[in-house]
Amino acid sequence: MSHQIPSRRTAIKSLGAFLAPVFMPYGYSQQNESDKSKALQVVVIGAGNRGTTYSSYATDHPQHMQVVGVAEPIKERRERFKTNFNIPAKQCFITWEDVFKVPKFADAVIVSTPDQLHFGPAMKAMELGYHVLLEKPISPTLDECIAIAERAKKTGVIVAVCHVLRYSPYFKKIKSILETKALGDLVTVDHFEPVGYWHMAHSFVRGNWRKESESSFMLLAKSCHDMDMLRWLISKPCQQIASFGSLKHFKPEHAPAGAAKRCIDGCKAEPDCPYSALKVYLDMNRKGWPVSVITEDMTLEGRMKALKEGPYGRCVYHCDNDVVDHQVVSMQFEDDITANFTMSGFTPQAGMGNRQTRIMGTHGYLEGNMKGFTLTTFNGNKTEEFRSDQLGGDAGSGHGGGDLGLISNFVEAVRTKNPRLLTSTVDVSVESHIMAFKGEESRKTGKIVRM
Repeated sequence: MSHQIPSRRTAIKSLGAFLAPVFMPYGYSQQNESDKSKALQVVVIGAGNRGTTYSSYATDHPQHMQVVGVAEPIKERRERFKTNFNIPAKQCFITWEDVFKVPKFADAVIVSTPDQLHFGPAMKAMELGYHVLLEKPISPTLDECIAIAERAKKTGVIVAVCHVLRYSPYFKKIKSILETKALGDLVTVDHFEPVGYWHMAHSFVRGNWRKESESSFMLLAKSCHDMDMLRWLISKPCQQIASFGSLKHFKPEHAPAGAAKRCIDGCKAEPDCPYSALKVYLDMNRKGWPVSVITEDMTLEGRMKALKEGPYGRCVYHCDNDVVDHQVVSMQFEDDITANFTMSGFTPQAGMGNRQTRIMGTHGYLEGNMKGFTLTTFNGNKTEEFRSDQLGGDAGSGHGGGDLGLISNFVEAVRTKNPRLLTSTVDVSVESHIMAFKGEESRKTGKIVRM
């Protein structure tokens, strides 16, 4: 697919007009009863973990959303969608290209393909008038991110990026507190993403995001959520950025004595190895993610076969991974606001519901970990506690309730033609992606990079 791409400087400047809190697509109208009564019909492009997660909304709320098509090269996943959602055979496709070879038959598409395959289906869907829910990152290249944003502006369709943390009750409450100025003027934000040692091994050493050339660099693939969250909470443009990090541990030279190329091959080091594939994937009490990623066959035999033949049975010290396993990012925003972000693959807990944030203002201090937070105001040294399960919404669902919040808001935004229901439209998401690209540039060059 060919397209004209301007220089990054020119393109970013041209985007300035619509890097705003809310993008109002052409054809916007106030909601009406006929819009509200119609269930949104969607096609899921990519029926893996994320596509399955968002599609579950149709099971629980069929009056609001219906899955009427699927594109998925893995037959078992495609057949599961066909059965679960009663999809006609003619609307079950092997590739995303096949979806767009037939006349438009739905309102929106959910693009949850691998990172490198976001650009093609997103661009074609917009061209044909489909609204788009696009899994993050927008694209592994800045030029493609900008091209998608420009196509959204030109076509007027609603394009939302799956920055789900914005929709969690926890972060929404923090955002509202910052807007009240309860902390005074914002000074510093310190944010930490604990990836989790087993999640690091699963996704970024053995799994789909292990190689930058096949997915994207870590700050974009995993932590664009966090870049987006910082930009959203601070509500000021980032001016300069510096970053440090490397692939420190998961290398052949760190393999313990007696390590085999696969955990299942009688590895002498396996019993004492925290990254053992046998410990993670052969636990029969685990039925969903991450075991569901390695095979469709949940029997012991099916799992053993996957570990013997697939990528998830490999020793973590003998994989072809090259993304970093730890990284820090320092940022300066407008009005002398500073922020620090740390990502580490060496923590006991995974980052989905365990991100930790400290926010310092001139009149107060906030500290939390997605299970809840405390707010301390300096005037009288008053402290309030907020628990996530008391903030409304379904905080127990994925990403602290963010998965459910995003899909429900996207459905209503499209059904009512009201993009104000979304805060993660593609135009505003581009800016935090640029922060990630600049952060990686700094890490690789060792220089402070101006935005």
